[in-house]
Amino acid sequence: MANILSTTNSALAAAQAGLATTAHNIANAKTPGYNRQVVLQAAVGGQDEGGGFIGKGTEVISVRRIYNEYLGAQIRVGQTTKGQLESHYAQINRINNLLADPTSGLSPVLQDFFKSVQNLAANPEARGSLLASAESMASRFQSMDGQLRELRVAVNTEISTSITAINSYTRQIANLNEAIANAQSGSGQMPNDLMDQRDYMVGELSKLTKVTVSKDGNSYGIFIGNGQPMVVGSTVSELAAVTSPTDISEVTVGLVTNAGTINLSENSLQGGKLGGLFDFRATSLTNAQNSLGRIAIGLATTFNEQHRLGKDATGAMAGDFFRMAPPATNANILNTGNAVLNASITDVNALKASDYKLNFDGSNYSVTRLRDNVSVASVAGPGFPAAGISVDGVNIAVASGSMASGDQFVIKPTVNAASSFNVLVTDSNNIGAAAPINTSSPTTNSGTGVISAGTVDKHFTTSMTATPTTLTFVASVPPTIPVSGTLNDSATSPGTGFGFEVKVTHNGVSTIYPPNTPVPYAAGATVTFGASLAGPPADVGGISVQISGTPGDGDTFTVKNNLSMSGDNRNMVLLGKLQTATALDGSSVTFQGALAQLVSSVGNKTHELRVGSEAQSNLVDQLRLAQESDSGVNLDEEGANLLQYQQAYVAAGKVMQAVKEMFDALISIGR
Repeated sequence: MANILSTTNSALAAAQAGLATTAHNIANAKTPGYNRQVVLQAAVGGQDEGGGFIGKGTEVISVRRIYNEYLGAQIRVGQTTKGQLESHYAQINRINNLLADPTSGLSPVLQDFFKSVQNLAANPEARGSLLASAESMASRFQSMDGQLRELRVAVNTEISTSITAINSYTRQIANLNEAIANAQSGSGQMPNDLMDQRDYMVGELSKLTKVTVSKDGNSYGIFIGNGQPMVVGSTVSELAAVTSPTDISEVTVGLVTNAGTINLSENSLQGGKLGGLFDFRATSLTNAQNSLGRIAIGLATTFNEQHRLGKDATGAMAGDFFRMAPPATNANILNTGNAVLNASITDVNALKASDYKLNFDGSNYSVTRLRDNVSVASVAGPGFPAAGISVDGVNIAVASGSMASGDQFVIKPTVNAASSFNVLVTDSNNIGAAAPINTSSPTTNSGTGVISAGTVDKHFTTSMTATPTTLTFVASVPPTIPVSGTLNDSATSPGTGFGFEVKVTHNGVSTIYPPNTPVPYAAGATVTFGASLAGPPADVGGISVQISGTPGDGDTFTVKNNLSMSGDNRNMVLLGKLQTATALDGSSVTFQGALAQLVSSVGNKTHELRVGSEAQSNLVDQLRLAQESDSGVNLDEEGANLLQYQQAYVAAGKVMQAVKEMFDALISIGR
């Protein structure tokens, strides 16, 4: 009789445990990270009562959670990739909206500016509209760069927030490791809810950065990025937001140690939201800012060069039209040397939209282009080259001091160009619309030769026209058909050439003639003189004119200083042609083309990230569904379990009632 009572008690206890576990499952059906729990029962070994082994009931061995570690690991990996893609996409989409806006983007004001240049070329009185459109364009450059800088500040804030969240999760995981160990040591049973909480925290951490879990018994070791240990048992490491050693405007990650905070490489913390922020800042944001700056530098430099070759309304040679900042050079705060670098733009045509890193290892100087991580220069030391190191149109020189082994610098040629882009000309009379030279030929010339208006290049100086230069045609003797002869200036004897070097370009072929050398005449050829350039290669620059037609013997053509600026728009015509000039990327792209490339590049990357983010989100959703079907709480199933355990409990109660009645019968017999 006692055996029956004991067996019934075990049945009641098992049914009660089942009911409690089922109720727990139902209560936590919507709890994040909760995994379904089941009661594991086993029969209590029977005893031979003479007629066979009679069971002694049941016992609850354990309450086990249903958790698939493989799916859990897959979801963590999926969330890490999703977090990186979504983080990068959310940020670059803001740049895409900024650049692609048809009204507030750069393209409309760039077109308006060159339209006003061309208007001034057609109407020399429209000087005011040129300054207004130039100011508008400068403001747009500054505004767009300002928004990119604000975005960089916002990224810094999000990086700091992510670091704080990572520290919070790792501390909670370490505390849960300790709590799980303490709970298990008392009963030997697994504390399912604590383990669910820990797995949930690890999952949340994987959204922020790449997480690797190493199990030591029932304790988790947590490693982030490329293997940085954060949790070992109940011991936790701490991260801190620190200023980048090479750029004080950027926040990066440091590891807090007893000896101080150690900077961690951004490349070692890939994956998750944090990795997406680093990736966005290092690639999309920096490339967009540098590309915008390169357009500003290219436009300002080429426009200034041509503007300086014109005369303003007062008759003075014009100055720079736009201002731009020089390249930035950032020394690593850990440098032990005292070198101060100076960088300058030497060729905008070769300029790349990239930053550069200069390293000195004690023996050699190496320069790496950061946009594609390509080594672009390596120079033997230990002394820094006196002429500097030139890469991609940028010259890097040491202004003072010297480098020590291990010193590092980051050179940013274009980073400040757009923010500093502004108009230097404030008085419309200072616009260099006119050309600095005039050409003419007397009406007494006997032939049909005509001299062009002439052009000047960057080697031109006003001293070249301090006194007029007269070109005289000397016919061949005897005369030939077609007419042939030589050119010389008025200061030399007929047929003996010029008293200075001259370059003649005809049909694409250039020939330099030394002083006092006969210069053969070719109709339409370009004659250049004024400055002898040593090279290499040797060249001649300054003033260029073309003489066409058939000049007569002794006909003269004069090049002189321009003293009549009214109505002269020749330099403005040349400035207008810069709109279609291929002045960037090795003479392969215009300013508008470079802007279109930037807009297209950002747009394509935005689309790529959006598609990738959506695909990864779908993958994570599928993995979650698989996990839910395996580990999640199904209320229909729990309802069935509830009914099953309820019936078992009622049945056990009836057995208990039967036992009571048997006891009552025995007691009544004894009376």
